[in-house]
Amino acid sequence: MCSVGVSTEDQVREGFSLDEQEKSMKRLCDYKKYKIYKIYREEGVSTKNMKRPKFQEMVQDMKDGKINKIIAYKLDRLTRSIQDLEFICKLLEETHCSLESICEELNTETSTGIFFMRMTTILAQLEIERTSERTKFGLAGAIKKGHLPYRACLGYKHENKMIVPNPLTKDIVVRIFELYHSGMSYQKISNLFNKEKVLGKENWCDSTITTILQNEVYKGDFVHGKRTKNPIYYKDVVEPIISCELWEECQVQKKKNSCSYIRNLTYLFLQSLLIVIELWVVRQLKRKMAMLLLLY
Repeated sequence: MCSVGVSTEDQVREGFSLDEQEKSMKRLCDYKKYKIYKIYREEGVSTKNMKRPKFQEMVQDMKDGKINKIIAYKLDRLTRSIQDLEFICKLLEETHCSLESICEELNTETSTGIFFMRMTTILAQLEIERTSERTKFGLAGAIKKGHLPYRACLGYKHENKMIVPNPLTKDIVVRIFELYHSGMSYQKISNLFNKEKVLGKENWCDSTITTILQNEVYKGDFVHGKRTKNPIYYKDVVEPIISCELWEECQVQKKKNSCSYIRNLTYLFLQSLLIVIELWVVRQLKRKMAMLLLLY
């Protein structure tokens, strides 16, 4: 018995509908007298990894001995990862299954077929990496021209696909930085804005003020992928609303405030909890010392 795998990615890239892919593979099965066990139809699912419900279902059927051949329209419908390919090759060997691809005329029943399968996957992964590089290069060029890949924050607006200062709201941002620089805390600034109903709002909070104060865009810079391991810093990509000096001084002020924070209330429960923890630690240490003496 054999399985047939189809996907919508071919339809998007090359115009082959799911039905056309399925018909082509059924014709191959009829010609070679293969008995079809199941059709694994993946709609709108990327093959970048193996975390796909239909793929995992097929893997389980292979392990259960329900199929002994896989028919794919193209090899990259199974995977585009060299690492995942090795898993598939090992799985084919362990389950005594083989793989045939219509477009590449590939058959893993021979060592030559396995070799070409690996080469095809390497080329597919190379194309993915090259596409990713082109995308990153294009994004970097757009950012340097002021086309930031996110919605305009307070104080800015979109104009001709660029982020530019908004004359209606930029003074609010300037005021936030100046108030904080003068010594007001996040909470006091948000309370003041709620009292004055700035922008008609009464839901200003300290986290909003914090986010504004630490946003590099206000001094003209931009950090792409700030929450990733490798963020990229771009300087002078948009017109700044505040000076670089004021932004930096506010960051220094923020660090000073966090270091000089002193608890002005006494928490009785917290003190009791600390005493209990200290007694428990002492008891554990005494117990270990007694055990060591006994062993000695």
